[in-house]
Amino acid sequence: MRPLLAQLRAELQLMLRNGEQVLLTVGIPTMLLVFFSLVDVLPKGSATDPIDFLAPGILALAVMSTAMVSLGIGTGFERSYRVLKRLGATPLGRGRLLAAKIASVISVEILQFAILVPVAYALGWEPTGPNWAPAIGAVVLGTIAFGGLGLLLAGVLRAEINLGAQNGIYLVLLLLGGMVIPFGNLPVGLRAVARVLPSGALADVLRDTLTAAGDRPGLAWVVLAAWAVVTPFAAARFFRWE
Repeated sequence: MRPLLAQLRAELQLMLRNGEQVLLTVGIPTMLLVFFSLVDVLPKGSATDPIDFLAPGILALAVMSTAMVSLGIGTGFERSYRVLKRLGATPLGRGRLLAAKIASVISVEILQFAILVPVAYALGWEPTGPNWAPAIGAVVLGTIAFGGLGLLLAGVLRAEINLGAQNGIYLVLLLLGGMVIPFGNLPVGLRAVARVLPSGALADVLRDTLTAAGDRPGLAWVVLAAWAVVTPFAAARFFRWE
């Protein structure tokens, strides 16, 4: 555990030095939540108020932004600068490096949720009997799933290609993931694809646990758990130090 804890401490220190990136990671989901709650331009499914549909979706979006895009792009450039090459010669190993990076993301997510949840309540979100324990479990699974996906891309692609791939996948998962557009508003073919994406699974589980308005929560839990197993395993298997 000592190498893992040492690397986790180093990741947290590095994160604190990049305050601007943390600010963007926290600020962008908050701005999206406020804007789309006040400007009625998106379909909101069966919800009577946009915030009822948006709040769980934006929480899922925050997890994806931090665990996949921010972590994946940062790791990709560390790898291109050969910062990680030195770690390859230590007892740390790929598995513990990736675990430390994914664990460090949780600190940012705590900050995101500490801001997003009160903002959602201030905008009129009134979830009836939210079940926070399974919601937190879903966030942990989503962090592992998205973190594994981001690190897989960062570990096999050149930094410039990784940058484009992370942003491109982010856009696809955002549009098809049930975060801001309900599954029911998608064409039938795309709807089937959306339900097996990690973004769609996390958004559906959070919507079910927080507002009891999930689409197919049973399937969503299975899909989310599967992604949380497959992506970190693939990242550890195929990640290259340089």
